[in-house]
Amino acid sequence: MDGARSVPNGAGPAPRLKDVAEAAGVSVKTVSNVVNGTVHVAAATREKVQAAIDALGYHPNVAARKLRTGRSGVIALAFPELPSPYFAELAVEVIAAARRHGVTVLMDDTAGDPRAELRIASGLGDPMIDGVILSPLGLDQHELAARERQIPLVLLGEADLGLVCDHVHIDNVAAAREAVRHLIAAGRRRVAAIGWQDPSPRATAQQRMTGYRQALAEAGLPAEPALCPPVRAYFRPDGAAAMRRLLKLPQRPDAVFCFNDLMALGALRAIHEAGLRVPHDIALVGFDDVEEAEYAIPSLTTVAPDKTGIAEAAVDALLHRIADGYGEPGRLIQPGHRLVIRESSGSSGSSGSSGSSGE
Repeated sequence: MDGARSVPNGAGPAPRLKDVAEAAGVSVKTVSNVVNGTVHVAAATREKVQAAIDALGYHPNVAARKLRTGRSGVIALAFPELPSPYFAELAVEVIAAARRHGVTVLMDDTAGDPRAELRIASGLGDPMIDGVILSPLGLDQHELAARERQIPLVLLGEADLGLVCDHVHIDNVAAAREAVRHLIAAGRRRVAAIGWQDPSPRATAQQRMTGYRQALAEAGLPAEPALCPPVRAYFRPDGAAAMRRLLKLPQRPDAVFCFNDLMALGALRAIHEAGLRVPHDIALVGFDDVEEAEYAIPSLTTVAPDKTGIAEAAVDALLHRIADGYGEPGRLIQPGHRLVIRESSGSSGSSGSSGSSGE
């Protein structure tokens, strides 16, 4: 093989399928199958081909592929809040899942703007995009159904837009209920919730609040409005501000369920600033299991959505629609979740029994 082709980004001629095949020790057809994602290729073979592609810096000719197969092997992925660690981590998983099928991912951040979401859902007006994975925040069902280009589309997240296309999300009600049950089982009786939005709650807030209230009702505990201060957004400052309001109540909570980890981390800071300890004075549970949760002091108990499962389900569903059409009704796909118990909630079954302080 030409030595110039073995160096990524070298000055020599661009590497070809034949060069990748020689480097991987497979046929050109096998490399083509991996690049185009047209047929099943054994995982070990796919990894070997991908390693050769990476080493050589091979880039498929997207326009030529589109002419030959009718598909470019390019999909779009868009989230409403890419600065959020949860979306960033999920994006990494989606890219990895797509890459295993030889598919390239283009990313965008919609900032929850319905117009940007509709543009993404219509394929950005780019005929080279085969399909779209979108986590919508502001788009409504009627806009989605009437989008300009009916491109294969898979939705992520909690927004209920009807099954006009495949939709992948976890059971948020069950997950929130499990988190609050854990706090109640640890002996907590004044369990607050941070994440409600007023006057226009997003679907995330509605579903996780439902699970919170269900767990309280099961335990015979009242759902006090004062224990659910509204937030503007789902970032650290919002969690800290809501926690400070809770700490000013005549009877402060002894536990808090936050609708995401960023708000929980903000709440953790506010508790520390008030001279209180987590979990001894106030137990804390978050949602999303972002990497920061494990390294907080104390480490954060949190609901962990199966991000790998979500990504694989979304990519598989989209590639199915691209290959076989999308005339059949949309499907609801629900990967699992688990509660990761760490220091911030103490030991299950006893109140304030263990865990580090909020220092």
